[in-house]
Amino acid sequence: MISHIAATLAPVFGRMTVTADAAGPIVGGTILVANHTSLADPVVVVAALRRLGVDPVVMAAAGLWRVPVLGGALAREGHIPVRRGTARAAEALDAAAEALAAGRCVLMYGEGGIPVRRDSGEAAPLPFRSGLARLARTTGAPVRPIGQAGARRISSGTAAKQIAGVLTAPARRPRVHVHVGAAVSLPEHVADATAVAHGAVTSAWRTAVTSLAA
Repeated sequence: MISHIAATLAPVFGRMTVTADAAGPIVGGTILVANHTSLADPVVVVAALRRLGVDPVVMAAAGLWRVPVLGGALAREGHIPVRRGTARAAEALDAAAEALAAGRCVLMYGEGGIPVRRDSGEAAPLPFRSGLARLARTTGAPVRPIGQAGARRISSGTAAKQIAGVLTAPARRPRVHVHVGAAVSLPEHVADATAVAHGAVTSAWRTAVTSLAA
């Protein structure tokens, strides 16, 4: 249901285009890692993945599970709450490993947050946390980078600007683009793997930005 809702909402709030490297379809049990710039970009990325035939399990901030209706839907569909900064933070990686073993694709955000900025411009991905590299090392799952650009045109900045952006987006219909890169092979060392993954997502993001400018 979450993927269906995202696919329905995305065309309302913007004009989305999707590209992918010629590396074959996304196979089950893949870790998908995307850049995070806006509260709107999970909807954009999930909608793009649905176009490609993928309904991912999403790792997201645990606070979303407290939102009425949404929280129940997230729980029913097996999405994974991330409780950062708590003793239960590691549980998210365990749940992700189980989803991958069951053949589901897992969507995660390596940055662990969105940039603190007031403008709607693009910026390269922030440094990644180590969770992605640790999950890939533990599971041996393939990793595919995703770059999205344009979501900040839907919602960004202060709380008031974010609300205004969402309310006016159906009239403005800003362009957004999502690019799925080819699978990357991560080295064994966590720090090195984190750097390689960050570089791959940055490259996918640059492709998305270029597509928006075309």
